[in-house]
Amino acid sequence: MPVRDVIHGDGLAFLARGRLPPEHAIVTSLPDASELPRLDEPGWRTWFVDAAAAVCGAVADEGVAVFFQTDVKRDGHWVDKAFLVQLGAERAGTALLFHKIVCRAPAGITTRGRPAYAHLLCFSKTLRLDPARSTPDVLPSIGEMTWPKAMGLAACDAVCRFLVEQTSCRTVVDPFCGPGTMLAMANAWELDAIGVEIAAKRAEKARTLTVQRL
Repeated sequence: MPVRDVIHGDGLAFLARGRLPPEHAIVTSLPDASELPRLDEPGWRTWFVDAAAAVCGAVADEGVAVFFQTDVKRDGHWVDKAFLVQLGAERAGTALLFHKIVCRAPAGITTRGRPAYAHLLCFSKTLRLDPARSTPDVLPSIGEMTWPKAMGLAACDAVCRFLVEQTSCRTVVDPFCGPGTMLAMANAWELDAIGVEIAAKRAEKARTLTVQRL
């Protein structure tokens, strides 16, 4: 049976412990500026790029780091989190393996605060994908969500399928796991899961959340 370990603590402090074993993959969604109110926008951008670099630097050379990020429309301008993630990934010396679009709303729908799609990006230092085993670049639905900023179930399922079929991953690590959607989906795919969450209530939920309950 797959196991799950959820740590109540800081995700960056966890990553600073050292590189993960080769069979570990990181799948996460870095916090939005609204979740780090102590920082102004330039400070959050710096934090975000540093965090992306730390995530990519924590996986083994043949391991993968996957990010699920939704952009923000704020004060009349667009905050492109995929661009910020790629700045950090480049600093860590990793290559982009895929960049998928996950639809949050049907095409043709106008949205205000958040775009109608999210980004799903995967990086690795040495792993390269076989073009013959490519998967869709656009996911038609994000799936059910445990909270407004969570990874949707459909996105989590697509990531787990990729990890099982095209990598050596046996453990999914989410250093910003929130209520644990990615951890629950990893266990459903018979992968072990490790989560880190700074909010005590969300960490407690992440210990028991299951795909069936969703």
